[in-house]
Order: sequence, then C-alpha cells, then structure tokens
Amino acid sequence: MSGSKFPRNPVADYLRDVPRSGIRDFFDLVSSRKDVISLGIGEPDFVTPWRIREASQYALDRGATSYTSNRGLLKLRQAISGYVARAFGVTYDADTEILVTVGVSEALDLAVRALCNPGDEILYHEPCYVSYPAVVTFAHGVPVPIPTRRENDFQLTRAMIEPYLTPKSRALMLNFPNNPTGAVMNRRDLEGIAALAVERDLIILADEIYSELTYDGERLSIAALAGMKERTVFLHGFSKGWAMTGFRLGYACAPAELSEAMMKIHQYTMLCAPILSQEAALEALKSDAETESMRDTYEKRRNFIHTALNEIGLPCHRPCGAFYAFPYVGDYGLSSKEFALRLLDEENVACVPGSAFGASGEGFLRCAYATSLDDIKEALVRMGRFVGRLKARA
Repeated sequence: MSGSKFPRNPVADYLRDVPRSGIRDFFDLVSSRKDVISLGIGEPDFVTPWRIREASQYALDRGATSYTSNRGLLKLRQAISGYVARAFGVTYDADTEILVTVGVSEALDLAVRALCNPGDEILYHEPCYVSYPAVVTFAHGVPVPIPTRRENDFQLTRAMIEPYLTPKSRALMLNFPNNPTGAVMNRRDLEGIAALAVERDLIILADEIYSELTYDGERLSIAALAGMKERTVFLHGFSKGWAMTGFRLGYACAPAELSEAMMKIHQYTMLCAPILSQEAALEALKSDAETESMRDTYEKRRNFIHTALNEIGLPCHRPCGAFYAFPYVGDYGLSSKEFALRLLDEENVACVPGSAFGASGEGFLRCAYATSLDDIKEALVRMGRFVGRLKARA
C-alpha cells in the first residue's frame, strides 16, 4: 500500500541496545582514505595456499555444486577428527560429535543458542572478540564479562572467575590465544578453571581459532584435560591458521547430545556449509607445512612490533599467540578511540581502539601484525612521531 509505514517498533527490544561492531565502524572511516597503513583488520595477509585453492577449483570443475549433509561432508569430518586428535589429543566421533559450520562464528552462535535458556548467564573474559556479548544477547542470555589485566598479561585464573559466578551461571567462553591481546594460558591456570567448571557444572566454549599461531608456551586446549571433553564445546576453523577467511568454514566438536542440538539450529537456519569450502578444507588438513611457515613469519613480526612499541613509549606485554599486539596508550590523556582517530588523521596509520573489545580494553590499542614487515616498520616510524608530539605537548 502506497505510503504505508513500519509499525511503531519494528525492531525487537533485545536488539536495540546491541552496538554495531566497533571494528567495522572504525574501518568505515578508514575505507575512504588513501595511503593508509593498516594494522587493523584481523585477517592474514597471506593468500590461501595454492593446493587448497586448487582443490576447490577442481571440485567445481568436476561438478561439486550440491548441498552436503547438514553435518558436513563425512570425509571432512573424519579428517577433522584425525586433526584434532593429532594436534590437541582429543578424539571426537565424526558421525555424532562434529558439525561443520559457516566459520567458527556460526559455530559459536550455535553453541550458545543450543545451551542457553533465557536468563542464563554466560561468562567470558574481556577484552574479547566483539561478537561474544552479542551472541549471548541474541540467545536471550545474560553476558557477564570478567576483566583481565595487563599486569598478568591478560591471562585468566580461577580466582578471577569465582566472584562472577551465580546460580544462573551456565557457561564460560575461553579464547586463547586471544583476540585482541595475544595472551595464552598456561596448564596450571587451565587446570584450575577446569576444576571450577566441574565443581560448578559449567559448560566451556573453547574458541581455538588462533591455536595454530602459538609462539610461546604449550599449545593446549582445556578440552584435553581430564574430565573436560564431556563438558566442552571445542570451536575451531580454517580462517587464521590456513589463511582461508573468505572460505568461511569452521567446525564444532561437542558431546553428541549438544552437537545434535546445534545441528538442529544449523539445519533450519544454514542447512550446510558450502561444498567448495569443505573440499578446500579437506585438502588443508593434509599438511601443516604452510601453516608452520606462516606462523614463523608472524613470530618474526611479533618480535619486531613488541620491541618497537615499547621503545616508542607504548608499553606492550609480549603477545604469545595470534597476530595482535595490545599496547597501552592511556598515559597520553586521550581515550583509546581518540588516540586511534588522531593517529589515523595525523599519520595515516589504522589501529583499532581497545574500547571496541569491551570496557576492559579502554586505554589500549589493537595492532594487527598480519601485514608485511616493511609496512609494520613504516607504521611504527609514524606512530613514534605521533607519540613524540604527544609527549612534547604534555
């Protein structure tokens, strides 16, 4: 009908207060500028290895254009089962405990929706990836952030979690190596959290998307600890370690009952992950060589950016995984957003304000070293000039 209008409140009440992604809002500003050096987007600067791209192309050439099983190609699930057993020491049944998803983001969303009743509290450590509180809200749960601090390198301990537990606590999200801080967990602290999960009957959502990019310390998932496979949803994907962001492929490994519940939601909302991406992922799991080469390159960049940030007056803990440095910028009288905007305006360097990752991120800046070392070096020269001017005005 001509001239008709929406109802007075066309948007669901629970969605009104969910903010847009602070990362994407910031990069709307960046996209219109020229000659920007970006340390912002959390995406590998490597092209997906040729053999993986070729597998997808060959699958297309032979006519692989159909739906797959809702759970994903059986041969891929079998390969995932083998990889997780080899890399993490946990064995999952390919028929009943593995679900292939459209990125690990969908896997996380499915897990939260499958386990969360309205009003349940889902705990997570902060600073955190921007989608964590949002997916809890979408499931009509209550997001409960637990602040982490630079004083202990943004690690999480049992003692930090305990004050936030209530009778409504349902699950705890873990993401180590962490986005945005680059923090990793040690075995002792993970064991303490595992014991707490058993005592308080918590389900753990373990986001392992950066696990292949671990430089220092033990590569360990809480799912591998005694008694934890039964209460853990192991979330992983191919975007970071294999440089396959555009393929949008992830997976969830979980106890059969919870995996079936996740599959039901996936079945009705997504049906299945794209078959060409699944064929590519199957090839990706045949070798670790490219992943190890990329990790070595990231580690060299990490070593440079960590040292350089501290030298120019931006104190930064040593990131032990992922591809992010998280320097402190709170000594200069600017909010993290003001610091990032001025750095962009004055020096054409793009970084993400720490406030995009929750209140605990205020005072920090996320600097992604998923770009060439030459660009990182030039960005640090420009950042040094900017910080020098701030010091001169202080």
